Amino acid sequence: MVEPKTTANPLFLRDEDLRQAIELLFFAYRDFTARADALLARRHFGRAHHRVIYFVGRHPGLSVSHLLAILNITKQSLSRVLSQLVREGYIAQKQGDSDRRQRLLNLTEKGVALERDLSAEQRVRIAAAYKEAGGIAVEGFRKVMLGVMDADVRGRFGAPNG
Repeated sequence: MVEPKTTANPLFLRDEDLRQAIELLFFAYRDFTARADALLARRHFGRAHHRVIYFVGRHPGLSVSHLLAILNITKQSLSRVLSQLVREGYIAQKQGDSDRRQRLLNLTEKGVALERDLSAEQRVRIAAAYKEAGGIAVEGFRKVMLGVMDADVRGRFGAPNG
């Protein structure tokens, strides 16, 4: 494996610098999700379940249509995962107040506990990395992550779409 360089000139990134960034993202994500993946596997759940649990927990009362937009998946893909989470008591659905066709999602107590377990180590990892890197690096990380995202998603984080 290539040894990480300490600095890179962002105006003249070589292919090797870009490939190293891809590897950094890959290994960071692998390690970031490892414990959560193991907890999910014990319940016969996968990362799709984790994403649903996370976003429903983050946005109580989230509509199914909004969740579909966040996850950028098909109704069919979500249906399988969401049905299992509802059936097993992690998520509760209710009809919308103004539109009865709307399904609003909330975590149950069981779902809140699972979300807390799944994200506990992830929060610790992020906090430790932020603390070690310092404020300027954290802001740089945020800018990089926003730059990697599609432009239409950046607005969720208060960033310009362009």
